[in-house]
Amino acid sequence: MAKKTQREYELISSKSPKSPVAEAFRTLRTNLAFTGMDHSSRSILVTSPSPEDGKSAVAANLAVVLAQAGNRVILVDCDLRKPVQHKIFQVANDRGFTNCLVQAAEIEEAVIKTGVDNLDLLTSGPVPPNPAEILASKHMSNLLEHLLGKYDYVITDAPPLLAVTDAAILATQVDGVILVVRSANTRIDQAREAKNRLLKVNARLLGAVLNQVKVNSYGYQYYYYYYQESDDNEVKTRL
Repeated sequence: MAKKTQREYELISSKSPKSPVAEAFRTLRTNLAFTGMDHSSRSILVTSPSPEDGKSAVAANLAVVLAQAGNRVILVDCDLRKPVQHKIFQVANDRGFTNCLVQAAEIEEAVIKTGVDNLDLLTSGPVPPNPAEILASKHMSNLLEHLLGKYDYVITDAPPLLAVTDAAILATQVDGVILVVRSANTRIDQAREAKNRLLKVNARLLGAVLNQVKVNSYGYQYYYYYYQESDDNEVKTRL
């Protein structure tokens, strides 16, 4: 059997739907449904404290399992610093999110079918010189509103919180935020600072995903665990 590539692991919910990792994502999907009982959680931003924490893979797999449940889902690559969703789904990135915002391109012309039923992708498009200004614009909020009129869920992949201000800007425009932290890599102080930056902009922190825990007995490198928000809006983590 050929060795699985990194990209195959990044879309494991689609490639290996019966795997323990895919099941963990379905658990995440279920927990998100409970967080939406009192507040809408249709637009969800996925970010992390630092690069290489795996937030893009989490965003992609979350979008996949939401679509597998019969929801109409669009995954938007809002990481205008280092976009990777086009690589994960192995599609072109010559036209996408930035074309819609900057050049007023039609969203329908930029959206790509992923091959997963009910799941569309809006890649980043050409990387602009001023990402923060673009994300803070009225055009951005209008685009999100337009997408929410067409899809059940809008999942956005944002840059790391501690590197640039982009994720904090986007966090104010969505229903909730998932913070991805990497096992044995993300320091506690980094996770706390990332959480504090979200709280400072009054973002709704849905919870945290502990990523890339090695579970050798299952034979997979990645495992994901979700900490659900408690009634007093404090996240049940050690952040």
